[in-house]
Amino acid sequence: MMRWLRRWRGTGIAVACIGTLALATGCPKSEPSDSKPGPVAEAVELFNGKNLDGWFAQEGHGLENTWMPAAAIAVDPADATKFVITDGEGVLVNGPTGRTCNLYCEYEHGDCEVHIEFMMAKGSNSGVYFLGCYELQILDSYGKDEVGYSDCGGIYARWIDEKEADGHAPLVNASKAPGEWQTFDVTFRAPRFDADDKKIENARFVKVLLNDTLVQDDVELNGQTRAPLLPEEGPRGPLMLQGDHGPVAFRNIRVTPLE
Repeated sequence: MMRWLRRWRGTGIAVACIGTLALATGCPKSEPSDSKPGPVAEAVELFNGKNLDGWFAQEGHGLENTWMPAAAIAVDPADATKFVITDGEGVLVNGPTGRTCNLYCEYEHGDCEVHIEFMMAKGSNSGVYFLGCYELQILDSYGKDEVGYSDCGGIYARWIDEKEADGHAPLVNASKAPGEWQTFDVTFRAPRFDADDKKIENARFVKVLLNDTLVQDDVELNGQTRAPLLPEEGPRGPLMLQGDHGPVAFRNIRVTPLE
C-alpha cells in the first residue's frame, strides 16, 4: 500500500483525499495476489441510500456537486430527456438538471465483483470507472442495430496521440429503454506491479454482464481509458460515477472483494 501511496503523492487535492481515505478505511495493505480469484469477504454496499457519506466530488471541472438521494426516479412524460425525482431515500441521482461533477467513493477496490443498477433518461451518457481509471460505458443505446465502444456495456477508448483508440464495443446490444432499471454484473482483475512499482500485468474486465447478457469477455486493458480520475494506474482505487452528460441514477452499488 505504501508504494501505491507514493505513486500519487503531490498529484492534487482529489487524489490526496483518496490516499488519506485508504488509510482511514483499513484497506488491505497487500496488492492483489496472483492466486485464482475467489470471494474473501461479503459484499460492501457503497451507497447507504440516505446521503453522500463515503462519496466525494471530483474537483477541477467547474461543476457544482448536486448528487442527491431520492425515493424514486422516472422519465418525465412531458420530456423524456429529463427525470421526475421523488424526494426520499434509496436511489442516487445526479441532481435536478442531470449535469454535475463526477463522484468517487471512499472505498478502494482491487480484484472484485461489482453489481450496480442504473437508470438513464433518453439520450443520457454516463459511465462507471473501475479503480478510477477504466470506464465501463453507460449510454442510451436502446434499439441500436450496431454498437461501438461508446455504447452501453462498451469499454471506453483510451486517449493516444490526441485521438481516441483501443476501445472495446459490447458483444451485443443488451440495453433496455430509458426509464427502465438496468444492471451491470462485473468481474474485474486489477493490474499487477512488482516491488519497483513497474506494471507487470494489465488490468482486465474478466466478465461484464449487462442485464444478464455477456457483453465483455476477458478484455485486457492496455492502459487507462479517457478522462480518468487518477494520473496513473495503480493496484487499488475507487469506483467513480460520471455525472455531467444527462440524467442518470444508481442504486444497489455493491463490491465484493476477491483474492
